[in-house]
Amino acid sequence: MPLNITSLQNPKIRYLLSLSKSKNRKKEGLFIIEGLREISRARASGVSFAQIYYCPEILSGEALSVLKEIGGETNGIILARNVFNRVVYREDAEGILVVAQTEDKNLEDLQLSKDSLFLVLETVEKPGNLGAVIRTADAAGITAVIICDPQTDIYNPNVIRSSLGCLFSTQVIVSDSESAIAFLKARGVKIFAAALQDSVNYTSGNYFGPTAFIMGSEADGLSAVWRKNADQIIKIPMAGIADSLNVSVSAAVLVYEALRQRKL
Repeated sequence: MPLNITSLQNPKIRYLLSLSKSKNRKKEGLFIIEGLREISRARASGVSFAQIYYCPEILSGEALSVLKEIGGETNGIILARNVFNRVVYREDAEGILVVAQTEDKNLEDLQLSKDSLFLVLETVEKPGNLGAVIRTADAAGITAVIICDPQTDIYNPNVIRSSLGCLFSTQVIVSDSESAIAFLKARGVKIFAAALQDSVNYTSGNYFGPTAFIMGSEADGLSAVWRKNADQIIKIPMAGIADSLNVSVSAAVLVYEALRQRKL
């Protein structure tokens, strides 16, 4: 008989709520996934589920099928509607949430190809932007996204949601800038830094062979260390009053130009 939780004071519920904080996610090595698409993509990508919670009152037929696929009917914990609504981050969580194990990967774990294409984000702040970049990376078939000195963690629920679960299908590595630079240079990867000053139009770049596009935060741009180590500084021309694009839009423009040149 599955455990049925009806009280918000239950220790398991307090524990779930604690995982809304980045420091607790890092300490426990656990994070929450909500939404059928995100849960299904995590499972398909081999993410390990530690716990499964569901609310029978909310489950649709599709949600019930997903619950069965992940073993929730036998191993899951039932939550009353008011309890489920309290612990989920999004309003359309569809009746299921899972607690999953984080993956501790580093640069050396990356699976590379002959013509690897990287997106590198420095000091990214907004989870929604990070998730959107990861979604772009998945759509374009990018080798990996390297996140340097981030101001948000990759298991933030907004990252998972805005990536549409592509966080689980894409190689995403967190690093410091110095290590990332050393990694790229040691493998002969050409570094193209996106910045407005002392730059050339992005269409003039040669993106054949191993290539990395580096983008900084929208507030501060790229740091000096990336500009100094770039093989070329490129820009996306601005025709209106705006002086920059959203980082996810910029990422899409650059990587699809690389794919156009490679005719992939």
